[in-house]
Amino acid sequence: MKERLKTAALLVLVLGSLVQSYFLIYRLPGSDSVVQAETPYIKTEAMGPDEKAENLIYPKKIIIHLGGDKHTVFYPEQMFYDLVYNRLKGREFDSFQRRTVNNMDWTKLRASSKGIELSFGSGMPVTLLQKVMQIKPDSLFEGESIDKMWLYSIDGEPKVHALFFSTEGDVVYEAAQVDLTVQDVHQLVDFGRDWVPYTMEDDASFYLPEEQLSMVSLELPIGMYTVEQMQRSLFFDPSITRNIRERDGSEIYTDSKRSLQVDEKQNWINYTDPAAPPSGDSSPGKDVLSAIDFVNQHGGWNGGYRMSQSKDIEDRTMVEFQQYHRGYPILNTPDFNYGTMKLELQNGTVTSYERSLLYVETDEQKKKIVKLAAGDKLREKIDIMSKKMKIIDLEPVYLPLITESGLWLRPAWAVQLPNGSMKVIE
Repeated sequence: MKERLKTAALLVLVLGSLVQSYFLIYRLPGSDSVVQAETPYIKTEAMGPDEKAENLIYPKKIIIHLGGDKHTVFYPEQMFYDLVYNRLKGREFDSFQRRTVNNMDWTKLRASSKGIELSFGSGMPVTLLQKVMQIKPDSLFEGESIDKMWLYSIDGEPKVHALFFSTEGDVVYEAAQVDLTVQDVHQLVDFGRDWVPYTMEDDASFYLPEEQLSMVSLELPIGMYTVEQMQRSLFFDPSITRNIRERDGSEIYTDSKRSLQVDEKQNWINYTDPAAPPSGDSSPGKDVLSAIDFVNQHGGWNGGYRMSQSKDIEDRTMVEFQQYHRGYPILNTPDFNYGTMKLELQNGTVTSYERSLLYVETDEQKKKIVKLAAGDKLREKIDIMSKKMKIIDLEPVYLPLITESGLWLRPAWAVQLPNGSMKVIE
Protein backbone atom coordinates (compact mmCIF):
# COMPACT_ATOMS: atom_id res chain seq x y z
CA MET A 1 0.00 0.00 0.00
CA LYS A 2 2.80 2.41 0.94
CA GLU A 3 4.60 1.61 -2.33
CA ARG A 4 1.50 2.49 -4.32
CA LEU A 5 1.16 5.79 -2.47
CA LYS A 6 4.83 6.60 -3.14
CA THR A 7 4.38 5.76 -6.82
CA ALA A 8 1.26 7.96 -7.05
CA ALA A 9 3.01 10.86 -5.28
CA LEU A 10 6.02 10.53 -7.58
CA LEU A 11 3.73 10.57 -10.65
CA VAL A 12 2.02 13.76 -9.39
CA LEU A 13 5.42 15.43 -8.86
CA VAL A 14 6.59 14.45 -12.37
CA LEU A 15 3.38 15.75 -13.98
CA GLY A 16 3.61 18.95 -11.96
CA SER A 17 7.19 19.44 -13.10
CA LEU A 18 6.19 18.96 -16.76
CA VAL A 19 3.33 21.46 -16.47
CA GLN A 20 5.63 23.99 -14.80
CA SER A 21 8.24 23.51 -17.52
CA TYR A 22 5.59 24.09 -20.19
CA PHE A 23 4.54 27.42 -18.70
CA LEU A 24 8.14 28.49 -18.23
CA ILE A 25 8.94 27.80 -21.88
CA TYR A 26 5.75 28.88 -23.60
CA ARG A 27 3.81 31.11 -21.21
CA LEU A 28 6.41 33.11 -19.30
CA PRO A 29 4.85 36.60 -18.80
CA GLY A 30 6.54 39.31 -20.83
CA SER A 31 8.35 36.99 -23.22
CA ASP A 32 7.55 35.42 -26.56
CA SER A 33 6.97 31.75 -27.15
CA VAL A 34 10.12 29.79 -27.87
CA VAL A 35 8.36 27.95 -30.70
CA GLN A 36 7.52 30.37 -33.51
CA ALA A 37 4.57 29.82 -35.83
CA GLU A 38 5.27 29.37 -39.53
CA THR A 39 3.15 32.43 -40.32
CA PRO A 40 3.63 35.81 -38.63
CA TYR A 41 -0.12 36.32 -38.45
CA ILE A 42 -2.40 34.81 -35.81
CA LYS A 43 -5.45 32.90 -37.02
CA THR A 44 -8.59 34.80 -36.03
CA GLU A 45 -12.33 34.35 -36.47
CA ALA A 46 -13.14 32.43 -39.67
CA MET A 47 -15.23 34.58 -42.02
CA GLY A 48 -14.42 33.86 -45.66
CA PRO A 49 -12.46 30.83 -46.93
CA ASP A 50 -8.66 30.73 -47.24
CA GLU A 51 -7.03 30.79 -50.68
CA LYS A 52 -3.77 29.42 -52.08
CA ALA A 53 -1.35 31.70 -53.90
CA GLU A 54 -1.43 29.41 -56.94
CA ASN A 55 -5.16 30.13 -57.43
CA LEU A 56 -4.59 33.90 -57.44
CA ILE A 57 -1.83 33.96 -60.06
CA TYR A 58 -2.99 33.85 -63.67
CA PRO A 59 -3.05 36.14 -66.76
CA LYS A 60 -5.90 38.59 -67.13
CA LYS A 61 -6.18 37.49 -70.77
CA ILE A 62 -4.44 35.39 -73.43
CA ILE A 63 -3.99 36.95 -76.87
CA ILE A 64 -3.66 34.56 -79.80
CA HIS A 65 -1.73 35.80 -82.85
CA LEU A 66 -2.89 33.80 -85.86
CA GLY A 67 -0.55 35.32 -88.44
CA GLY A 68 -1.63 37.47 -91.35
CA ASP A 69 -2.49 40.28 -88.89
CA LYS A 70 -5.32 38.20 -87.38
CA HIS A 71 -5.82 37.89 -83.63
CA THR A 72 -8.26 36.76 -80.95
CA VAL A 73 -8.47 36.99 -77.16
CA PHE A 74 -9.31 34.40 -74.49
CA TYR A 75 -10.47 35.41 -71.00
CA PRO A 76 -10.26 33.41 -67.71
CA GLU A 77 -12.71 30.50 -67.33
CA GLN A 78 -13.20 30.23 -71.08
CA MET A 79 -12.48 26.71 -72.33
CA PHE A 80 -9.64 27.65 -74.69
CA TYR A 81 -8.04 29.94 -72.09
CA ASP A 82 -7.84 26.99 -69.69
CA LEU A 83 -6.52 24.63 -72.39
CA VAL A 84 -3.73 26.99 -73.45
CA TYR A 85 -2.72 28.09 -69.95
CA ASN A 86 -2.73 24.58 -68.47
CA ARG A 87 -0.51 23.27 -71.29
CA LEU A 88 1.97 26.13 -70.90
CA LYS A 89 2.14 25.61 -67.12
CA GLY A 90 3.54 22.14 -67.70
CA ARG A 91 6.39 23.27 -69.99
CA GLU A 92 9.92 24.19 -68.89
CA PHE A 93 11.69 27.51 -69.51
CA ASP A 94 15.42 27.82 -68.80
CA SER A 95 18.68 29.72 -69.58
CA PHE A 96 17.47 33.32 -69.73
CA GLN A 97 19.20 35.98 -71.81
CA ARG A 98 18.63 39.70 -71.27
CA ARG A 99 17.89 41.92 -74.27
CA THR A 100 16.71 45.46 -74.95
CA VAL A 101 13.18 46.02 -76.26
CA ASN A 102 14.23 48.49 -78.94
CA ASN A 103 16.00 45.82 -80.99
CA MET A 104 12.77 44.45 -82.48
CA ASP A 105 9.76 45.74 -84.42
CA TRP A 106 7.17 44.22 -82.10
CA THR A 107 4.13 45.53 -83.98
CA LYS A 108 5.31 43.90 -87.20
CA LEU A 109 6.18 40.68 -85.38
CA ARG A 110 2.70 40.45 -83.79
CA ALA A 111 1.08 40.94 -87.17
CA SER A 112 3.21 38.48 -89.12
CA SER A 113 4.03 35.62 -86.72
CA LYS A 114 1.96 32.95 -84.99
CA GLY A 115 2.14 33.14 -81.23
CA ILE A 116 0.59 33.27 -77.78
CA GLU A 117 0.73 36.34 -75.55
CA LEU A 118 -0.09 36.08 -71.84
CA SER A 119 -0.99 39.48 -70.38
CA PHE A 120 -0.50 39.92 -66.62
CA GLY A 121 -1.48 43.58 -66.48
CA SER A 122 0.59 45.77 -64.20
CA GLY A 123 3.22 43.15 -63.43
CA MET A 124 3.84 39.73 -61.92
CA PRO A 125 6.95 38.99 -59.81
CA VAL A 126 8.88 36.15 -61.44
CA THR A 127 9.19 34.33 -58.10
CA LEU A 128 5.39 34.11 -57.99
CA LEU A 129 5.13 32.97 -61.60
CA GLN A 130 7.50 30.14 -60.70
CA LYS A 131 4.79 28.79 -58.41
CA VAL A 132 2.52 28.02 -61.35
CA MET A 133 4.95 27.61 -64.27
CA GLN A 134 8.10 25.53 -64.77
CA ILE A 135 10.54 28.46 -64.86
CA LYS A 136 14.02 27.38 -63.82
CA PRO A 137 15.81 29.45 -61.15
CA ASP A 138 17.92 32.28 -62.56
CA SER A 139 19.57 34.83 -60.27
CA LEU A 140 19.25 37.72 -62.73
CA PHE A 141 15.72 37.00 -63.97
CA GLU A 142 14.16 36.14 -60.58
CA GLY A 143 14.40 39.72 -59.35
CA GLU A 144 12.16 40.99 -62.16
CA SER A 145 8.42 41.55 -62.50
CA ILE A 146 6.88 40.93 -65.91
CA ASP A 147 3.72 42.31 -67.51
CA LYS A 148 3.52 39.85 -70.40
CA MET A 149 4.90 36.58 -71.70
CA TRP A 150 5.03 35.93 -75.43
CA LEU A 151 5.73 32.69 -77.28
CA TYR A 152 6.01 32.79 -81.07
CA SER A 153 7.56 31.12 -84.08
CA ILE A 154 8.94 32.60 -87.29
CA ASP A 155 8.40 30.86 -90.62
CA GLY A 156 11.48 28.89 -91.60
CA GLU A 157 12.96 28.77 -88.08
CA PRO A 158 12.94 25.44 -86.18
CA LYS A 159 12.78 26.98 -82.68
CA VAL A 160 10.17 28.64 -80.45
CA HIS A 161 10.96 32.06 -79.01
CA ALA A 162 9.79 32.59 -75.40
CA LEU A 163 9.97 36.21 -74.24
CA PHE A 164 9.24 37.69 -70.82
CA PHE A 165 8.75 41.47 -70.80
CA SER A 166 9.93 43.37 -67.74
CA THR A 167 7.69 46.05 -66.23
CA GLU A 168 10.72 48.36 -66.41
CA GLY A 169 9.70 48.84 -70.04
CA ASP A 170 13.06 48.59 -71.83
CA VAL A 171 14.13 45.04 -70.98
CA VAL A 172 13.00 41.65 -72.24
CA TYR A 173 14.28 38.20 -71.26
CA GLU A 174 14.37 35.27 -73.68
CA ALA A 175 14.47 31.65 -72.53
CA ALA A 176 17.14 29.97 -74.65
CA GLN A 177 15.80 26.53 -73.68
CA VAL A 178 12.07 25.98 -74.14
CA ASP A 179 10.21 22.71 -73.77
CA LEU A 180 7.96 23.51 -76.75
CA THR A 181 8.16 22.76 -80.46
CA VAL A 182 6.92 24.94 -83.30
CA GLN A 183 4.19 22.36 -83.84
CA ASP A 184 3.11 22.70 -80.18
CA VAL A 185 2.69 26.47 -80.59
CA HIS A 186 0.77 26.09 -83.84
CA GLN A 187 -1.63 23.60 -82.23
CA LEU A 188 -2.35 26.02 -79.40
CA VAL A 189 -2.76 28.92 -81.83
CA ASP A 190 -5.29 26.89 -83.84
CA PHE A 191 -7.70 27.00 -80.87
CA GLY A 192 -8.34 30.63 -81.80
CA ARG A 193 -9.16 30.20 -85.49
CA ASP A 194 -12.94 30.08 -85.06
CA TRP A 195 -13.09 32.45 -82.08
CA VAL A 196 -14.16 36.12 -82.03
CA PRO A 197 -11.80 38.05 -84.37
CA TYR A 198 -9.93 41.00 -82.85
CA THR A 199 -8.11 43.85 -84.58
CA MET A 200 -4.83 45.24 -83.29
CA GLU A 201 -5.32 48.99 -83.14
CA ASP A 202 -2.81 51.34 -84.77
CA ASP A 203 -0.65 51.91 -81.68
CA ALA A 204 -0.77 48.17 -80.82
CA SER A 205 -1.69 48.93 -77.23
CA PHE A 206 -4.97 47.03 -77.26
CA TYR A 207 -7.16 44.72 -79.36
CA LEU A 208 -10.73 45.47 -80.41
CA PRO A 209 -13.35 42.76 -81.20
CA GLU A 210 -15.00 42.81 -84.60
CA GLU A 211 -17.95 40.71 -83.42
CA GLN A 212 -20.19 41.27 -80.40
CA LEU A 213 -19.00 39.68 -77.16
CA SER A 214 -21.57 37.68 -75.15
CA MET A 215 -21.63 38.11 -71.37
CA VAL A 216 -24.16 37.19 -68.68
CA SER A 217 -25.95 39.91 -66.76
CA LEU A 218 -26.93 38.57 -63.33
CA GLU A 219 -27.70 39.25 -59.69
CA LEU A 220 -26.03 37.66 -56.68
CA PRO A 221 -27.45 37.53 -53.14
CA ILE A 222 -25.24 39.43 -50.71
CA GLY A 223 -24.36 39.39 -47.03
CA MET A 224 -22.29 41.75 -44.94
CA TYR A 225 -19.60 41.20 -42.34
CA THR A 226 -20.28 43.14 -39.16
CA VAL A 227 -17.93 45.69 -37.64
CA GLU A 228 -17.71 43.45 -34.58
CA GLN A 229 -16.50 40.57 -36.77
CA MET A 230 -13.81 42.77 -38.30
CA GLN A 231 -12.75 44.00 -34.85
CA ARG A 232 -12.37 40.44 -33.60
CA SER A 233 -10.47 39.58 -36.77
CA LEU A 234 -8.04 42.53 -36.72
CA PHE A 235 -7.42 43.48 -33.08
CA PHE A 236 -5.57 41.31 -30.58
CA ASP A 237 -7.96 42.45 -27.81
CA PRO A 238 -11.15 44.05 -29.23
CA SER A 239 -12.40 44.81 -25.70
CA ILE A 240 -9.91 47.66 -25.28
CA THR A 241 -10.80 49.48 -28.50
CA ARG A 242 -12.58 52.83 -28.36
CA ASN A 243 -14.86 54.41 -30.91
CA ILE A 244 -14.43 57.81 -32.59
CA ARG A 245 -17.04 59.27 -34.98
CA GLU A 246 -15.67 61.49 -37.75
CA ARG A 247 -17.41 64.51 -39.28
CA ASP A 248 -17.83 62.72 -42.61
CA GLY A 249 -19.93 60.05 -40.91
CA SER A 250 -17.27 57.35 -40.81
CA GLU A 251 -16.27 55.66 -37.56
CA ILE A 252 -12.82 54.80 -36.28
CA TYR A 253 -12.07 52.00 -33.82
CA THR A 254 -8.63 52.10 -32.23
CA ASP A 255 -6.60 50.44 -29.49
CA SER A 256 -4.15 53.39 -29.54
CA LYS A 257 -1.82 51.50 -31.89
CA ARG A 258 -4.00 50.19 -34.68
CA SER A 259 -7.08 51.76 -36.22
CA LEU A 260 -10.08 50.48 -38.16
CA GLN A 261 -11.95 53.12 -40.16
CA VAL A 262 -15.44 52.11 -41.29
CA ASP A 263 -17.25 53.96 -44.09
CA GLU A 264 -20.85 52.95 -43.43
CA LYS A 265 -22.14 54.50 -46.67
CA GLN A 266 -19.74 52.48 -48.81
CA ASN A 267 -19.55 49.46 -46.46
CA TRP A 268 -15.77 49.77 -46.77
CA ILE A 269 -13.04 49.38 -44.15
CA ASN A 270 -9.50 50.71 -43.94
CA TYR A 271 -7.32 49.06 -41.29
CA THR A 272 -3.92 50.56 -40.47
CA ASP A 273 -1.12 49.32 -38.23
CA PRO A 274 1.65 51.95 -38.52
CA ALA A 275 3.50 50.47 -35.55
CA ALA A 276 3.82 47.03 -37.16
CA PRO A 277 7.37 45.77 -36.45
CA PRO A 278 9.71 45.20 -39.39
CA SER A 279 10.23 41.56 -40.24
CA GLY A 280 13.49 41.84 -42.14
CA ASP A 281 13.98 40.73 -45.74
CA SER A 282 11.28 41.49 -48.26
CA SER A 283 10.79 41.39 -52.02
CA PRO A 284 7.76 41.89 -54.29
CA GLY A 285 7.13 38.15 -54.42
CA LYS A 286 7.48 37.63 -50.67
CA ASP A 287 5.30 40.66 -49.97
CA VAL A 288 2.50 39.27 -52.14
CA LEU A 289 2.66 35.96 -50.27
CA SER A 290 2.56 37.87 -46.95
CA ALA A 291 -0.47 39.80 -48.19
CA ILE A 292 -2.25 36.57 -49.18
CA ASP A 293 -1.45 35.07 -45.79
CA PHE A 294 -2.78 38.18 -44.04
CA VAL A 295 -6.12 38.04 -45.89
CA ASN A 296 -6.39 34.31 -45.12
CA GLN A 297 -5.96 35.10 -41.43
CA HIS A 298 -8.05 38.30 -41.30
CA GLY A 299 -11.32 37.96 -43.14
CA GLY A 300 -10.71 35.46 -45.93
CA TRP A 301 -11.80 35.72 -49.56
CA ASN A 302 -15.38 36.54 -50.53
CA GLY A 303 -15.22 35.17 -54.09
CA GLY A 304 -12.66 34.57 -56.82
CA TYR A 305 -9.67 36.93 -57.06
CA ARG A 306 -6.58 37.58 -59.19
CA MET A 307 -3.37 39.25 -58.01
CA SER A 308 -3.62 42.36 -60.21
CA GLN A 309 -0.90 44.64 -58.87
CA SER A 310 2.39 44.53 -56.95
CA LYS A 311 4.15 47.88 -56.98
CA ASP A 312 7.09 49.25 -55.00
CA ILE A 313 6.80 52.85 -53.77
CA GLU A 314 9.93 53.92 -51.88
CA ASP A 315 10.11 51.57 -48.88
CA ARG A 316 6.58 50.21 -49.31
CA THR A 317 4.92 47.56 -51.44
CA MET A 318 1.38 48.07 -52.70
CA VAL A 319 -0.50 44.83 -53.44
CA GLU A 320 -3.97 44.67 -54.97
CA PHE A 321 -6.29 41.74 -55.61
CA GLN A 322 -9.07 42.09 -58.20
CA GLN A 323 -12.33 40.20 -57.73
CA TYR A 324 -13.56 38.18 -60.73
CA HIS A 325 -16.85 36.55 -61.67
CA ARG A 326 -17.30 34.23 -64.65
CA GLY A 327 -13.79 35.17 -65.73
CA TYR A 328 -14.31 38.96 -65.83
CA PRO A 329 -13.19 41.61 -63.30
CA ILE A 330 -15.74 43.34 -61.07
CA LEU A 331 -14.97 47.02 -61.42
CA ASN A 332 -14.34 49.21 -58.40
CA THR A 333 -16.03 52.58 -59.04
CA PRO A 334 -15.91 55.98 -57.28
CA ASP A 335 -19.60 55.63 -56.39
CA PHE A 336 -19.33 52.07 -55.12
CA ASN A 337 -16.18 50.67 -53.52
CA TYR A 338 -16.26 46.96 -54.24
CA GLY A 339 -14.30 44.36 -56.17
CA THR A 340 -10.78 44.91 -54.79
CA MET A 341 -8.65 44.22 -51.75
CA LYS A 342 -5.72 46.58 -51.21
CA LEU A 343 -2.79 46.02 -48.88
CA GLU A 344 0.34 48.01 -48.09
CA LEU A 345 3.44 46.36 -46.64
CA GLN A 346 6.70 47.57 -45.12
CA ASN A 347 9.54 45.11 -44.71
CA GLY A 348 7.15 42.26 -45.40
CA THR A 349 4.61 43.32 -42.73
CA VAL A 350 1.09 44.55 -43.55
CA THR A 351 0.56 48.14 -42.39
CA SER A 352 -2.67 48.89 -44.31
CA TYR A 353 -5.61 46.72 -45.39
CA GLU A 354 -8.69 47.86 -47.34
CA ARG A 355 -11.70 45.80 -48.34
CA SER A 356 -15.48 45.75 -48.63
CA LEU A 357 -17.69 44.44 -45.84
CA LEU A 358 -20.05 43.03 -48.46
CA TYR A 359 -19.75 39.48 -49.72
CA VAL A 360 -21.68 37.57 -52.38
CA GLU A 361 -23.42 34.23 -52.23
CA THR A 362 -22.91 31.66 -54.99
CA ASP A 363 -26.51 31.41 -56.24
CA GLU A 364 -26.89 33.40 -59.46
CA GLN A 365 -30.27 35.04 -60.09
CA LYS A 366 -32.00 36.93 -62.93
CA LYS A 367 -29.50 35.77 -65.55
CA LYS A 368 -29.64 37.22 -69.03
CA ILE A 369 -27.28 37.12 -72.05
CA VAL A 370 -26.01 40.57 -73.05
CA LYS A 371 -24.21 41.44 -76.29
CA LEU A 372 -21.45 44.03 -75.92
CA ALA A 373 -20.75 46.44 -78.77
CA ALA A 374 -17.99 45.61 -81.25
CA GLY A 375 -16.43 46.71 -84.52
CA ASP A 376 -16.92 50.26 -85.80
CA LYS A 377 -19.58 51.07 -83.21
CA LEU A 378 -17.16 50.37 -80.37
CA ARG A 379 -14.26 51.94 -82.26
CA GLU A 380 -16.15 55.24 -82.62
CA LYS A 381 -16.76 55.44 -78.87
CA ILE A 382 -13.11 54.74 -78.13
CA ASP A 383 -11.97 57.33 -80.68
CA ILE A 384 -14.03 59.99 -78.89
CA MET A 385 -12.54 59.04 -75.52
CA SER A 386 -8.99 58.87 -76.88
CA LYS A 387 -9.14 62.57 -77.77
CA LYS A 388 -9.42 63.37 -74.06
CA MET A 389 -7.26 60.64 -72.51
CA LYS A 390 -4.60 58.10 -73.40
CA ILE A 391 -5.99 54.56 -73.60
CA ILE A 392 -3.66 51.62 -73.03
CA ASP A 393 -6.08 48.69 -72.86
CA LEU A 394 -9.66 47.56 -73.43
CA GLU A 395 -11.43 45.03 -71.18
CA PRO A 396 -14.88 43.50 -70.70
CA VAL A 397 -15.87 44.08 -67.06
CA TYR A 398 -18.73 43.74 -64.63
CA LEU A 399 -20.11 46.98 -63.24
CA PRO A 400 -21.47 46.27 -59.72
CA LEU A 401 -24.71 47.93 -58.60
CA ILE A 402 -26.63 47.40 -55.36
CA THR A 403 -30.33 46.51 -55.76
CA GLU A 404 -33.07 45.61 -53.31
CA SER A 405 -32.45 41.91 -53.94
CA GLY A 406 -28.64 41.81 -54.07
CA LEU A 407 -25.68 42.76 -56.25
CA TRP A 408 -26.37 43.32 -59.94
CA LEU A 409 -23.37 42.67 -62.21
CA ARG A 410 -23.89 44.62 -65.43
CA PRO A 411 -21.58 43.73 -68.37
CA ALA A 412 -19.71 46.65 -69.94
CA TRP A 413 -16.59 47.63 -71.83
CA ALA A 414 -13.98 49.63 -69.93
CA VAL A 415 -10.73 51.25 -70.99
CA GLN A 416 -7.58 51.32 -68.88
CA LEU A 417 -5.68 54.59 -68.46
CA PRO A 418 -1.90 54.97 -67.91
CA ASN A 419 -2.34 55.42 -64.12
CA GLY A 420 -4.07 52.02 -63.91
CA SER A 421 -7.60 53.37 -63.42
CA MET A 422 -10.52 52.09 -65.46
CA LYS A 423 -13.23 54.12 -67.20
CA VAL A 424 -16.50 52.55 -68.39
CA ILE A 425 -17.56 53.07 -72.01
CA GLU A 426 -21.19 54.15 -71.95
